[in-house]
Amino acid sequence: MKGGNQTPVMEYVLLGLHEHRNLEVVLFVLCLGVSSMNVLGNALLIGLNMLHPCLHNPMYFFLSNLSLMDICGTSSFVPLMLINFLEAQRTISLPGCALQMYLTPALGSTECLLLAMLAHDHYVAICQSLRYPELMSRQTCMRMAVLSWGTGFANSLLQSILVWCLPFCDHNVINHFFYEILAVLKLACWDISLNALALMVATAVLTLAPFLLICLSYLFIQATILRVPSAAG
Repeated sequence: MKGGNQTPVMEYVLLGLHEHRNLEVVLFVLCLGVSSMNVLGNALLIGLNMLHPCLHNPMYFFLSNLSLMDICGTSSFVPLMLINFLEAQRTISLPGCALQMYLTPALGSTECLLLAMLAHDHYVAICQSLRYPELMSRQTCMRMAVLSWGTGFANSLLQSILVWCLPFCDHNVINHFFYEILAVLKLACWDISLNALALMVATAVLTLAPFLLICLSYLFIQATILRVPSAAG
């Protein structure tokens, strides 16, 4: 049911580990190092794939998409998290919170779908090797990548709309390291059963379906390899 006071909230406070300042400094150094290596490594991989003609094939195309997704995912929440580790005042504007909350599930869903596409590429390369150039043409790979990115971002847009349609009380403190849907839903003064159902269905479809596709792909790959004579294998 609705709460009493529903004063519009224009900024949110992220608690993190505000009671453990020494631990936050350690986490700042650790996260800064890991995120820097992550961005540098993925950027080098994308650059290498673009510059080296031998890597212009479907597998490295999907790996480049995964690298780009990883860079975007790291850049969407790590910089603010690092700032919050050092700042006493940990606030973010409502648009900033909405953007970060939108990008997190969008990139997560896209990663699951891209991994499934990569597994499908491996399956075609091994089990349908003679038809591989036909089945995994450049146009087909582009469509698969666009489908993965589009589905992930469309799902996140739907989830974000359902969240921001809820009435919120005047509470603006989020006990988390970054802004994500479940943390924001806890501030709502209305029944969130529809949001929970939508999240559950989306999670099942966008994580379980790719997982099953990956498992099936490698089962077929294993079966194909086992049918090859041992010397040739």
